[in-house]
Amino acid sequence: MDHAIRPLAAGTAFFAVLTAAHAAPNYPAQPVRFVVTTAPGGGLDTFARLVAAELTARAGQQVIVENRPGAGTTIGTAAVAKAKPDGYTLLLNTASFAITPAIYRKIPYDPLRDFAPITMAVFTPNLMAVHPSVPARSVKELIALARAGAARGDPVLYASGGNGTNGHLATALFLSVANVRMTHVPYKSGSLGVIDLIAGQVAMMTDSMSSLMPHVRTGRLRALGVTSAQRAAAAPAIPTVAEAGVPGCESAQWYGLFAPAGTPQEILAWLHKEAVAILRTGSVRDRLAADGLEVVASTPEEFAAAIRTDIAKWTKVVTAIGMERM
Repeated sequence: MDHAIRPLAAGTAFFAVLTAAHAAPNYPAQPVRFVVTTAPGGGLDTFARLVAAELTARAGQQVIVENRPGAGTTIGTAAVAKAKPDGYTLLLNTASFAITPAIYRKIPYDPLRDFAPITMAVFTPNLMAVHPSVPARSVKELIALARAGAARGDPVLYASGGNGTNGHLATALFLSVANVRMTHVPYKSGSLGVIDLIAGQVAMMTDSMSSLMPHVRTGRLRALGVTSAQRAAAAPAIPTVAEAGVPGCESAQWYGLFAPAGTPQEILAWLHKEAVAILRTGSVRDRLAADGLEVVASTPEEFAAAIRTDIAKWTKVVTAIGMERM
């Protein structure tokens, strides 16, 4: 998501068909499944389990988190695209939802046609972090290290949650702007990349603050910079990548809730109302803020517009940096 699209005002009005007066009768009448496009333990998974627990309490039905990682988040996304549009199979995805159309020549769904956006839930800058053994304490030092490694045939390795994910493309954009080379090591999910980063198997990773900051706080990782235009409120001591002399590579992460296209409007209305209420609960907002996540709680229309903007942005970026589509 473009860094300029900030969390939307908490008081944004719901469009007419999505009002509490149209709440779906007898929904939910059975357990609801959240399909999460990343492996257990990552930022999206942690967020999903928090929301699922809150929604379970409010709905009186169990909300089950099902992790379906892989292929740049397209495996879980495709599963929901093919699901029955009855409100019982929902998708929780990241900003990679809007990146995969720019990366892959063919994906098994249409991101604009096959889904009903419910809400962009939260927004966070990406964070660039390295293993503590890496002799770089700033973005400038990382660039110098990467250039030296490339010159001697020993490239710096960077992890991502898979080809076409937000972290992959954010790092590729940074490398292009900084005119430096590193070697990409894609994982099935961001949380698996983080595990190897902590173990020192790879040197660097760019991912959401919610995924990396807990390990920065414990000293298992070193933060170098955030990719937003301004410093993050959750970690004001960490400089922006632009401050380090590499402007023009801003990127961010969002988490959003979707249903399959064709889901009844009354059910979408109920899901939107409940999701927004959960996100605006003080204890939930505080928990999210501690992880560097800012509540957005957008309307479906605002979310759909942001997705279209992101798809156009990342398509241009892929072309500009000369990345070959997969």
